Amino acid sequence: MDPICPLDYRYGRPAMRAVFGADAYLQRLLAVEAALAEAQAAEGIIPAAHAEAIRTALPDVKRERVEAIEAEIRHDLMAVVKALAEQAGEAGASVHLGATSYDIIDTARALQHREAMELLEDGLTVLQAALAVQARVHRDTVMLGRTHGQWATPITFGLKMANYALEVQRHRRRLAELKPRLLVGKLLGAVGTGAAMAPHTLTVQAQVMEALGLTAPVATTQIIGRDRVAELVLWGANLATSLEKFTTEVRNLQRSEIAEAAEAFDAAKQVGSSTMAHKRNPITCENVAGLARVVRSLIHPALENNLQWHERDLANSSCERFVIPHSYLLLDELLHKTADVFRHLFIDPARMERNLADAQGLPLAEAVMMALASQGMDRQAAHEVVRRAAMAATAGGLSLKEALLREAEVTARLDEAALDHALDPANYLGHAGEIVDRALAELKP
Repeated sequence: MDPICPLDYRYGRPAMRAVFGADAYLQRLLAVEAALAEAQAAEGIIPAAHAEAIRTALPDVKRERVEAIEAEIRHDLMAVVKALAEQAGEAGASVHLGATSYDIIDTARALQHREAMELLEDGLTVLQAALAVQARVHRDTVMLGRTHGQWATPITFGLKMANYALEVQRHRRRLAELKPRLLVGKLLGAVGTGAAMAPHTLTVQAQVMEALGLTAPVATTQIIGRDRVAELVLWGANLATSLEKFTTEVRNLQRSEIAEAAEAFDAAKQVGSSTMAHKRNPITCENVAGLARVVRSLIHPALENNLQWHERDLANSSCERFVIPHSYLLLDELLHKTADVFRHLFIDPARMERNLADAQGLPLAEAVMMALASQGMDRQAAHEVVRRAAMAATAGGLSLKEALLREAEVTARLDEAALDHALDPANYLGHAGEIVDRALAELKP
């Protein structure tokens, strides 16, 4: 069968795909069933030999057989139970005893969450490191700051990167905070009372979760509360937005008229356009933007899945088959693509310097205003005289210095040397370097 979903043939790294593949999911379901049997044996609910036989039978359960049974009975988890029971022989009578489907499914999903979040943590670490390197290397690389798409006061490229690295660190901390709320399994049965295995239910549940490295909820319905999954998807959407923001900055700095930074480009082989041979398009950054939009689109269904009738309905099930793996696979892809962009980012300090020079001093208007204020001029009056000079410079094709030298209120307080000092971008970076240093210290593990 030809693949349809791009996750099958275009997006998704092998490591994350391995977590959510059909065979991998089956193995996690079987692992939960085996852990349940072993805990029940420890409590004397089933014979110890049955638990051992169930564990031994796991490798013999094949997905093809499970799918064949499901096609007949139209119940995915019971198909797994029947296939396992077939392979367990006499012990098959003890498979899934006292459990409901979502005892097994939700616990297996928690195992997937754990592995998938570890991969996301790795991706966040790689991205943060790439951004930190850029912050360190370009600590003192002066460039135009821009607000509202217009020239602002100077900044350093290192400070820009330090801001991004700290944002990634915040995402790492948020993930660490929500992780315990997702690594939760349950064995409380059809409505959350644990009646089927009472009075042993809570003990069995605790043993199973300990064996699997999970925790048990204090209370639940038939399913683990989907507010937990919604929190993950919302976190992922927030992260995706940050990644799009970082790479959109690269796209903007790569504009032909700015050209201060750019994605790496293999000039020997890479094709930028099917018709415009000169093009060097920021395709990875644009790809990040597109996939980030898909990740954010998963917010709505994730929230809707927390709407359940009474102790549960089935509306979340089909939806989650898309939401959970798509969210993880796309986030993992986005993290590594963004890290690759910033690891190999081309920076042009000479172009940054030229763009500053081409601005003819206008980005240093604030610096001149502060210099006038330091010489006793009223701040509001200083702002007005500099504003007037800036407007005259723009209208008359002058540099800001030339326009300022025509203002008696300026020349009465600042000589040409003082004016040159104020108009030098390197002299108006404030604490930028110190802030980068503090950020880098904060980013250390």
